[in-house]
Amino acid sequence: MDYAASILARLPKRKRAIGLDRLLERIEAYLPAEQVARIMEAYHYSAAAHEGQRRRSGEPYISHPVAVATILAELRMDAQTVMAALLHDVIEDTGSTKAEIGERFGTEVADLVDGVSKLDQVKFQSRAEAQAENFRKMLLAMTGDIRVILVKLADRTHNMRTLWVMPPDKRRRIARETLEIYAPIANRLGMNTIKLELEDLGFKCLHSFRYRVLERALKRARGNQKHILEKIRARFEESLARAHIEAEVIGREKHLYSIYKKMRDKHRSLAEIVDVYGIRIVVDTVDNCYRTLGVVHKCYKPMPGRFKDYIAIPRVNGYQSLHTTLFGPQGVPVEVQIRTEDMDGVAESGIAAHWLYKAGDKLGSLTQARAREWLQSLVDIQGEGTSEEFLESVKVDLFPDKVYVFTPRGDIIRLPRGSTCVDFAYAVHTDIGNRCVAARVNRRPAPLRTPLKNGQTVQIITARGATPNPAWVNFVVTAKARAAIRGFLKGMQRNEAADLGRRLLDNALREFKLSMRRIPDDTIKAALDHLGLNNSEELYESVGLGERMAPLVVRRLLPDAGPDHAPGAPTPLTIAGTEGMVVTYGRCCHPIPGDTVFGYLSAGRGLVVHREECGNLGEFRKQPDKWIPVEWERDLDRTFSVEIRAEVRNRLGVLAAVAANISATQTNIEHVQVVERDGDTSSLTFLLQIADTQHLDRVMRNIQAMPDVLSVSRTKT
Repeated sequence: MDYAASILARLPKRKRAIGLDRLLERIEAYLPAEQVARIMEAYHYSAAAHEGQRRRSGEPYISHPVAVATILAELRMDAQTVMAALLHDVIEDTGSTKAEIGERFGTEVADLVDGVSKLDQVKFQSRAEAQAENFRKMLLAMTGDIRVILVKLADRTHNMRTLWVMPPDKRRRIARETLEIYAPIANRLGMNTIKLELEDLGFKCLHSFRYRVLERALKRARGNQKHILEKIRARFEESLARAHIEAEVIGREKHLYSIYKKMRDKHRSLAEIVDVYGIRIVVDTVDNCYRTLGVVHKCYKPMPGRFKDYIAIPRVNGYQSLHTTLFGPQGVPVEVQIRTEDMDGVAESGIAAHWLYKAGDKLGSLTQARAREWLQSLVDIQGEGTSEEFLESVKVDLFPDKVYVFTPRGDIIRLPRGSTCVDFAYAVHTDIGNRCVAARVNRRPAPLRTPLKNGQTVQIITARGATPNPAWVNFVVTAKARAAIRGFLKGMQRNEAADLGRRLLDNALREFKLSMRRIPDDTIKAALDHLGLNNSEELYESVGLGERMAPLVVRRLLPDAGPDHAPGAPTPLTIAGTEGMVVTYGRCCHPIPGDTVFGYLSAGRGLVVHREECGNLGEFRKQPDKWIPVEWERDLDRTFSVEIRAEVRNRLGVLAAVAANISATQTNIEHVQVVERDGDTSSLTFLLQIADTQHLDRVMRNIQAMPDVLSVSRTKT
């Protein structure tokens, strides 16, 4: 009697969980007896903790941890991971604690269990926020031990297998989450077997009717394909034998979800996709991979532009293989994958293959290194923004990378499809991204927003003192670039907000012939304690961002002034136009120097400047405490955006003539819009860069003097 059988023989039938015999059979095949005994100890602990609990299907709850552990045992994971799988729900669903698990099974197992557990103790404002925070915790736990995600993926796989007992709305939500998050994570880690099962189960739950239609159609198509597929296989096997190459030739089946995605994304019919035959050839060495490529190209002609060498340049998840597409019998397309046995193991198991191969194995370590590289990027971005923003950023990185570009030194940088020169700069190093000012693609100057293509060589030009442009956020693709830009801008905004807040408080205190420097430290400290702030900088930031009103803060700083104190009209705040992101100019009215202006304190944005004639002032003045008087600084050396509208006769070349007239006044045109009023007239709206009202008057007089211009005016809200 073997060891597993002896354990089962000693265990009463009523205490055997469903699937326990299968788990024992799997772990005994590759783990020593003492580790099998430790796993059984974890099983008994979990069974006792979940005693009396049942799943929605009616089965004892312990059947779920056993199934999760079996999935991991089939991947030949180490004993600690299998133990963590058996215990993964005890913290969340029972009275057990992380400390108890650590004391009994070791800190390594306890950390794995804690990483998988949900944050049920924390109250969130919404389900989306709770899910996003759970996801953040799980991914960050992965950076400490990547086995956390393997347990979570196995957990999700078994839950998907038994999802039919859930209510329809919950079933659809879980299926969508699986397709959007967990299947892409499995793909990102190279775990093809898990990915395919999660995708097909998610597709079946989310779009059950489409799944059934495709399933029936695919069964019919496979019946017709058998003859052609056998003919292709026989020819490959015969040709490889003549070349003295030992190989296994396997017909590759297409999965329903991948067929559905191709139909949806590429707008193809089912017949176009099903009529492509897939073959996988597994050989013993890398050298024979390339020899096999030559053999199959002799059998059938290759399609131009359809060869990919993922052996020389592996995919971002460590996947390696040669891909080629051939014109098969009667011209049908034949997709061929060629790889070694080790590559095949990594392709199916991905990061889990790290535990299958020896410590020094190059394939296992390559996959591990790629996974670590991705996880480190998560650490870099996780501190910025909310959990939901973090989740959305990570989603971008979860889908397959398609662009491989080179540094000037020949290093390969892997980026998501659609990545730009700015994404490349941040992928090289955050400091390079922050200081980049220009780029060269294949030695030619290119705009920073240029999308990159496979094989291009990119050089980033930096400048000392350069800073990220806020507009970059609108076109960057990678989560790292977006997080770095936002992080830099937030830091810059805090500094600018603090400067503006200090000026607003000094302005308000000027009425009392005081300034912040002349307020005693103990008075400031008492006010900070009352407002729940830690230091003066936080106070200045909150005032500058419009979260607190300067006059109210002054009342807190000077309680002796009394509510009836009326020091007179407040001193206007001087606007220089260089205050940065915390002082903005209303797009509704486009104020410029020379206009009479007012400032509105908008929470989170800071000070928004409007013209006195702005149509929005009536709405804003319902909150008089948020309005402050502002005035322009003298002799400003910069330009501001202004919108003007010219009514013109419809004549050939009239737009060009008006634009040339504006340019003649040394004025830059940012944008132009043309609206035809009727057959005879059109309205031309120009967004210009103007220094002040005198400059604007000169431009408008020049336009008005043109014979085809009926009227010209500044736009109003």
